[in-house]
Amino acid sequence: MLFRQLEYFVAVAREKHFARAADACFVSQPALSVSIAKLERELNVTLINRGHTYQGLTPEGERLVVWAKRILAEQEAFKAEVAAVQSGVTGTLRLGAEPTASTTLALPVTAFCAAHPLARVQVRSRLSTTELIRQLRSFELDAAIAHFGPEDRDGLQVTPLYEERYMLLAAADQPLPQSDTVTWAEASQLPLALLTRDMRIRQVIDAAFTRSGVTVTPQVETDSVATLYANVGAGACTSIVPHTWLRALPVTGRMRALRLVEPDARALISVAIHDATPGSLAARAFISAAASLSLDEFFDGPVPAAEPLVR
Repeated sequence: MLFRQLEYFVAVAREKHFARAADACFVSQPALSVSIAKLERELNVTLINRGHTYQGLTPEGERLVVWAKRILAEQEAFKAEVAAVQSGVTGTLRLGAEPTASTTLALPVTAFCAAHPLARVQVRSRLSTTELIRQLRSFELDAAIAHFGPEDRDGLQVTPLYEERYMLLAAADQPLPQSDTVTWAEASQLPLALLTRDMRIRQVIDAAFTRSGVTVTPQVETDSVATLYANVGAGACTSIVPHTWLRALPVTGRMRALRLVEPDARALISVAIHDATPGSLAARAFISAAASLSLDEFFDGPVPAAEPLVR
């Protein structure tokens, strides 16, 4: 059995199409088909249901694709270890993040890149926590930053980074209390733009409203941080965002940010990697870089005032 055979097989399982898989592997379709057929003969099983087109994996194929992904990930980890001995951490870190966590990614990414200048980072930042966990477990991501609950930790190594609190973000002319705080019950009466329900932050927000005895139906739902910010900036809606946003996306004179109270809702943001040993060298290096930052202390510090808009 060769690594190349496993790569071709995983590509077919991913693309669900022989020609697309061959293109992804930069080989001809006949060469790919011959290689997979040889793998089946070596294992004495049928891995792929074939007709005129790809018709899915057999039960044996479903089992093998899990092992194949793990074997290929370990192969890449070994090659990275060897390269690191010679020149330091290299290669590409595949990093995922929930949309709201994407606003804070620059801090750990900058620390990682400063420590390992030959490494590169590829970020996917519009994924739900469920999808992040799936991609981590299937070795499609090396690391992910999100809200991870106790039920999410099977097969993962999870390291806390910082605690998230919540702010009501509104246009400056929105009729709101003149204090620095607003209750969740008061916020429920406003036109809201929120992230979609598959996002973990939305589930935290809905739980806080429930604790305050209210439910909400947002006027706008989106999977985009930029869309939330744009709706607030246009004065159409208010939104509920993490306090960490106030550093990445400064509140200009056209907006206000009020701390949400009653209840004081908080959620832990962590970085997770696969718990395979030894696992991805780049992922372990990223964990080390991220954990070295005192992010709670940083986000609790005073927020710099936004520069006035230039006309």
